[in-house]
Amino acid sequence: MTIRTVAVIGAGTMGHGIAHVAAQAGFEVLLCDLDRGILDRALSTISRNMEREVRKGARSEEDRTKALGRIVPTVEIRALEPADFLIEAVREDEAAKADVLSALDKILGPETVLASNTSSISITRLAARTRRPHLVIGMHFMNPVPLMLLVEVVRGLETSEETVARTRELAQTLGKTPVVVSDFPGFVSNRLLMPMINEAAACLMEGVGSRESIDQVMTLGMKHPMGPLALADLIGLDVCLQVMEVLHSGFGDSRYRPCPLLRKMVDAGHLGRKSGRGFYTYT
Repeated sequence: MTIRTVAVIGAGTMGHGIAHVAAQAGFEVLLCDLDRGILDRALSTISRNMEREVRKGARSEEDRTKALGRIVPTVEIRALEPADFLIEAVREDEAAKADVLSALDKILGPETVLASNTSSISITRLAARTRRPHLVIGMHFMNPVPLMLLVEVVRGLETSEETVARTRELAQTLGKTPVVVSDFPGFVSNRLLMPMINEAAACLMEGVGSRESIDQVMTLGMKHPMGPLALADLIGLDVCLQVMEVLHSGFGDSRYRPCPLLRKMVDAGHLGRKSGRGFYTYT
C-alpha cells in the first residue's frame, strides 16, 4: 500500500515535529488536536522552524511554502479517515493512548497502520485495544524531531513483518534512520538513558556533586553533547519519572526505583524547561 497521506494526532512538541518532517518529505499531513490553541501554536512553530531552515540555506522559500501547504489542521478526529498511515503523539499516558488508538481503529481504513510515538509504553498492550494488532507498531521519534536522526521502531507481539517494513520505509523517507527493537519496558533507548538520568539525580540528592559538576563529567569526560540533568530538563522531569515507573513496574527490579528527588521535583511542579524550572532555572 502506497503511503500518500500521513495523519498525526496530538500537536504538542513531538506531534508538530513529526508533522513538520512529514510535510517536508512530500506527504499530505492531517494534523489533529482537540485543543484549537495547541493546534494554532503548533502551526506557528512549524512555520517558524521552517523559516529558520530557509535562513540557514537548508531549503528554499518555495519548498517551505509548499510544505506548509501540505499540512491540514483539524480538531475533528473523523477528519483523519483518509490517512494511509497514522502516528499517535498524545501525552505519555497509557490510558489516553489506548483510548485514542481504539477510537481511530473504528474510523480508519482496514489497511492503515496505527503507530504510537511512545517512549516506554507497551505496544502489545496498546495493540490489544484494537481490532488490528498486526498493524500496530511503535515509532519512537527523538526530540527535536526535525534534527534527530533516530526512530526506534518497536515491534509488538503481533506486529506483522509487513507493518515493520512499511514503517521502516516511511522513517527512511522522512530522512530518519529506523532501528527495530522488541517490545520490552523502555525499549532500548530509555532502558539505557533513564537510569543514567535517575542516577544523576541521586548523585545530586546525595551531595556527590553540584548539578554543573555532574553534567560536566558527562559532557567533558564522556563526550555527551548535554549533561544528564540538563537533558532531563529538556525531556521533562514528569516524563523521566513516568518512564522510570514503567521500568520499575515492568521489571520489578529495585535498580529502576525512581530517585526520591526526581519524584519530589515533579510533585512541586518543577518539570524542566516547559515549566521554567527543573534542575536548572529558565527564563
